Amino acid sequence: MKTISSVVENYIKTKPFLQSALAQGIINLTSLSRIIGPEIEEQLGKEVRSGAVVMALKRLSSDMEFRATHKILKVLKNIGEITVRSSLTDYTFLLSDTILNSQASLLKEVNKNKDAFYTSSRGVNETNIVVSNALNTMVETLFREEKMTQKVEDLASITVKLPEENVVIPGIYYFIFQRLAWEGIILHEVISTTNEFTIIVGEGQIDKAFKVIKDLKNL
Repeated sequence: MKTISSVVENYIKTKPFLQSALAQGIINLTSLSRIIGPEIEEQLGKEVRSGAVVMALKRLSSDMEFRATHKILKVLKNIGEITVRSSLTDYTFLLSDTILNSQASLLKEVNKNKDAFYTSSRGVNETNIVVSNALNTMVETLFREEKMTQKVEDLASITVKLPEENVVIPGIYYFIFQRLAWEGIILHEVISTTNEFTIIVGEGQIDKAFKVIKDLKNL
C-alpha cells in the first residue's frame, strides 16, 4: 500500500540535486510541498494536504542528513594525498586490432620518462589516453594508423587517495562529483583504481576543483 511518506521518498530519490539539498537543510519545505503536491496526489490517487507532505519531507530530510553526514563524511575526512598535474592532453581513439600494440609502444617510451604523466581507460568502442603535452608528438606518431576521434589540450588532473574503506561505503563518489557539479566544473575524464581516483578538468577550472576536493576534509 502506498503511503505519503513512501511516495515522497521515491519522488525525492529521482532528483539527486534535490536530495542533496534536502540533506543539507537548504530548502523551504513548505514551498517544496506545494510544488510536488500535484504529483504526489496523482501517484496516490487522492487529495493530500500540504502539511502532510511537509511532515514527510521533514522526516526524510532528517534521515538523509544522518546518512549523508555519518559514514561518508567520516571517510572524506581521511582523504589522503591530493596530487595536481597540469599541461595535459586527452586523446580518444576508436578501438582496433592494432591499438594495443600502439599502446605497448607508447608505454615503452613513457617508462623512459619518469616525470611524464600517462593514464588510459578502455571502453567498449573507444579508448582514452591522457598524457603530458610533451608526449603529444610521440602519441600522434605511434598512433598515426589509428582513428582519433578527439583531442583536447590545456587540461589538468587531480588525483585523490581515498581511505581503504571507500570500497564498502556507498555514495562516496556521488558525494564528491555532486559538489564538483554544483560548482560548474566539467569533468573531461574520470579514472579510478581501488583506492584512488583521478579527474581531468580544464586548466582554467583546476583551482576551483582542487578547492572543492580539499574542502571535503573539513565538512
